[in-house]
Amino acid sequence: MLSKNDIKNIKSLELKKFRDEKRLFVAEGHKLVGELLGVFKCVLLVATDEWLARQGRIPADRIEAVTADELKRASLLRSPQDVLAVFCMPDERLTMKEAAAKNLVLALDDVQDPGNLGTIMRIADWFGIKDIFCSKGTADIFNPKAVQATMGAISRVKIHYTDLVKEITALPASVSVYGTFLDGEIIYDTKLSDNGVIIMGNEGNGISKEVGRTVNRKLYIPNWPAGAATSESLNVAIATAIVCSEFRRRCGSA
Repeated sequence: MLSKNDIKNIKSLELKKFRDEKRLFVAEGHKLVGELLGVFKCVLLVATDEWLARQGRIPADRIEAVTADELKRASLLRSPQDVLAVFCMPDERLTMKEAAAKNLVLALDDVQDPGNLGTIMRIADWFGIKDIFCSKGTADIFNPKAVQATMGAISRVKIHYTDLVKEITALPASVSVYGTFLDGEIIYDTKLSDNGVIIMGNEGNGISKEVGRTVNRKLYIPNWPAGAATSESLNVAIATAIVCSEFRRRCGSA
């Protein structure tokens, strides 16, 4: 039986303060929960009898069968699905120097929107990028909106919150650090590498000056046709997809 205290604890995980304190996060929906089970430790799984009847062995410390109404009271979604699970956060420890030595990695400089962050993780997953390094001002990937937006990519892509400037300046001079700027070289005409760091900036302000000083390869995504009056900028997730696609088109997988 799901108690009032259980519901209170689940609801508390909407707030970063309690997620960090308990080292727990919530995921909802058949596909997402299914992909995370067995990857992250599940401390509580709440589902309808119908959903449970379709499953085999479920790797969870505690499983509660509930009605659709009971699930709705616990859910963090406007339109709850058949299953909700509470997982332990992973303890990922990797330096950018280790990750970027042979692979392409993403670095996010204060990306604020949880939906954008989750979508960027999904994009990274699609293009075979396994590590994302985030400034401490970037949105929390364990925010329920971000978790849902990853569509399961959170089970395959690792995210690291760190001091970006410190991490990037510790890289060997031979490692390329890319960033998108209005005064950069057109990405389609620029030599790209199959390893290094791609920095994507804040939705409104782009890459900060401090982080921008670490970039040694400036890129520009041109509008079409050149010189035409168009939107002022691209959504950061869309820009990330364009950049990653061009790297993989020409450099292949890392």
